[in-house]
Amino acid sequence: MTIRPLADRVVIKMVEAEETTKSGIILTAAAKEKPSIAEIVAVGPGGNVDGKEIVMNVKVGDKVLISKYAGTEVKVDGVEYSIVRQSDILAVVE
Repeated sequence: MTIRPLADRVVIKMVEAEETTKSGIILTAAAKEKPSIAEIVAVGPGGNVDGKEIVMNVKVGDKVLISKYAGTEVKVDGVEYSIVRQSDILAVVE
């Protein structure tokens, strides 16, 4: 099954959190922060949303920073995705 987002929505998959710190300390599951970096899996067509013309500025494969509690989480074929609006994306990571 595939997910095809509508309007200005984007389907993202969160990047796994680091298991160790830069100094080599191994983190437990409770100590890990929710990652805010995600990879874009699918992009909606944009278009006219709420009376405004929306042009999609991101593409599949981009790594992005998102708001911490943005979007709706869904699980498809055992994989967790989030669906967010393009406006919830804070930056593209290069």
